[in-house]
Amino acid sequence: MTHRRLVCYTLATMTSRPNILIVYADQWRAQAAGYAGNTDIITPHLDAFAANGVNCRVATAGTPVCTPARASLLTGMYPHKHGLFLNDVPLNPDFPSIGKTFAAAGYRTGWVGKWHVDGHGRYAYIPRERRQGFDFWMALECTHDYNHSRYYAGDSDEQLVWPGYDAFTQTDALIDWIANGDRRPFLGVLSWGPPHSPYETAPEQYRRMYDPAAISLPANVPPEKRDDTRGPLAGYYAHCTALDDCFGRLIAALDTHGLADNTLVIFTSDHGDMVGSHYLYDKQCPWEESVRVPFLMRLPGVLKPGVSDLLIDSPDIFPTLCGFAGLDAPRSVQGRDLSNHLRAGTTPEDDCALLAAYCTFGNWPWIAAKLAPTPLYAAREYRGVRTKRYTYVEDLNGPWLLYDNEADPCQLRNLIDDPAHAALQKKLAALLLRRREALGDDFLSGKEYIRQWGYQTDERGTIPCPGWKG
Repeated sequence: MTHRRLVCYTLATMTSRPNILIVYADQWRAQAAGYAGNTDIITPHLDAFAANGVNCRVATAGTPVCTPARASLLTGMYPHKHGLFLNDVPLNPDFPSIGKTFAAAGYRTGWVGKWHVDGHGRYAYIPRERRQGFDFWMALECTHDYNHSRYYAGDSDEQLVWPGYDAFTQTDALIDWIANGDRRPFLGVLSWGPPHSPYETAPEQYRRMYDPAAISLPANVPPEKRDDTRGPLAGYYAHCTALDDCFGRLIAALDTHGLADNTLVIFTSDHGDMVGSHYLYDKQCPWEESVRVPFLMRLPGVLKPGVSDLLIDSPDIFPTLCGFAGLDAPRSVQGRDLSNHLRAGTTPEDDCALLAAYCTFGNWPWIAAKLAPTPLYAAREYRGVRTKRYTYVEDLNGPWLLYDNEADPCQLRNLIDDPAHAALQKKLAALLLRRREALGDDFLSGKEYIRQWGYQTDERGTIPCPGWKG
């Protein structure tokens, strides 16, 4: 069936399809951009791109953890279906995927940078059969050593090292692949490791741009932690500005090679980063700094520049790109094709993103002790919905969080069980239930998901991960 369909694609058909370029940062929260209203950060290239593209300002990483989000991007499935509901477990190489689908439609496919869905060790070689249809390959499972960053190229198992700060040379590599390809359309993914911690490792010229003492902080950074937060946030912003320069070079290269008008460019991230808000760092919790991500799109002549309130989530990316390319998404896909809404500037009825932690760091006390000095968050499993205005979350014991994100953007007032918001809480609880039922999500405990998928945990209660230093 696949072969018969493939031979029906003529060169004229293939060249009429848009190129697709996904620029995918690691742990870049939506609030960290000039176009988002942040006056501290320096992101001129992204700001210019946002002004000429579509800014999906409430885009969400529903499961804000690296491996689950990346597996959802690749498969269009939710974590309880693809099985990667925590880090460092392997994605089934037989699953339908975005790489396989676009390759079968005649696209050339390339991946450069972080992968993190192989589950065979963070520094291990990944053979072709586990690359989910991506042909051009300069990648590593995972590293956060950005100035001595390893990778593998093509089908060689020789471990190489990116010169200098890895995002710079990774960007060069993808530009070279784009510029020197054949006439077929391309699907390319540039997957950076920053701005994920360590925050202090951005190139010096970018770190000099930020004085920690001058950094302003959101109101949800507790008073006793404000001085401790400015340094990490300055380092985080330095990474972001370095990547902004990379993004600018990438967009300039599309212009230089005459590809800008027929390339759908997406800039987004796998999830955000708390960086001190609510006492927390990193991700996987349901607050805005963790779950909201940048999501910018540009396709001249097809997408009208402006702001969209679509609640686009990681599983929606694959089917939406199929919609723009005129391809049928595999039946296994659970995400929504939002391409027509993006073209028309509309939103579907009951639009929301499912917020989900299937198996959390709460099962890992050695991490939970670092993350949770506050009683508000004890690294728990949860399900919730993020609508255009509200965040509603339940844990395994029942309703947990309710925020009005317009009236309370820093999420300082939890309205759960407030009698004045009882009707709203009931409405959002019903919306969450409908969403879970539609996706076949039974909301089990993390231990039960681990048992069902047959994962083996170590003495820390987590998945053994060769190559991870903490």
